[in-house]
Amino acid sequence: MSKPDIAERYHRFACHEAHPTSPLYTQLALGVASDPAILALLNTLPAGQHHPTLLFASTRYLTGTPAGFPEFRETLFAQWHRIAAHMQRNHTQTNEPARCAPVYPVLGTLPQPLTLIELGSSSGLCLHPDRYAYEVNGTTLGAPDSPVRITCRSRGHLPQSTPPHVTRRIGIDLAPLDPRSPEDRDWLRSLVWPEHHERAARLESALRLAATEPVHVLHGDATSLLPEAVAAAPPGTTIVVTHTTTLTYLAPEERRVLAKQIQHHGLHWIAQENPDALPFPSGVTRPAQHGNSLLLAHNTRPLAWTDPHTGDMCWLS
Repeated sequence: MSKPDIAERYHRFACHEAHPTSPLYTQLALGVASDPAILALLNTLPAGQHHPTLLFASTRYLTGTPAGFPEFRETLFAQWHRIAAHMQRNHTQTNEPARCAPVYPVLGTLPQPLTLIELGSSSGLCLHPDRYAYEVNGTTLGAPDSPVRITCRSRGHLPQSTPPHVTRRIGIDLAPLDPRSPEDRDWLRSLVWPEHHERAARLESALRLAATEPVHVLHGDATSLLPEAVAAAPPGTTIVVTHTTTLTYLAPEERRVLAKQIQHHGLHWIAQENPDALPFPSGVTRPAQHGNSLLLAHNTRPLAWTDPHTGDMCWLS
């Protein structure tokens, strides 16, 4: 990726993702986008390792949260060898439990019981949608006594469903994280944006819950391991493949191969992605008010726009 391309990526992140919920990340991203020396540093990294979240989280993980761009810039040049090495060893593995909120009612419309297979599962927090409580427009869904409570808004017609019954949870990840590992928990904390205190508290609750029932995670890429995950599903269960902001990190051909595999095995497919990353035409245009939203689709049928950090959802029908 060239320096102008990296600059555009950081500028786009500042204006369309970080603003307005993270003033610090907005400031840092705009600073990077206009700093030729930092862009030159980033350009030394392999392709796919220039993402703003990876840079900012790696810096915070190693050196703490900077007060602003001047401190960040100074730290970056002083610690670049450590930060660059960390960025090359790790991935952006944000594990946001709120992303389960739009998925939960869709799961309840499927034949029960379920086997869930998540692609890009990180520490597996999104493999426990039935173990969380959801306060949706003042109504509680899910497990009412759960220590993980997700408060979100829903517009449009929420799918009418029954509580899903999950009997097996299987993750696939290139670099799985363990919710019981202090180092992995610290990395996940660093991936939460600085001002997102509610998300940070929710992460802690979800990590404690997940540590009591770690999921089975296959270590490797999804296109290679999906058949093994399918074979591990208990007989008589409906197999559901889910993923959120995972396809962004795959090449277009990998996305197409994955889609063919899912369809070949006859699996239910719940995708929550940037529509540009989907390996099928969505047929919908993102409205301006949903500029940072993900598109939720079931078996390639678009269902809703969803917020990647809060679980808010706007149903299309």
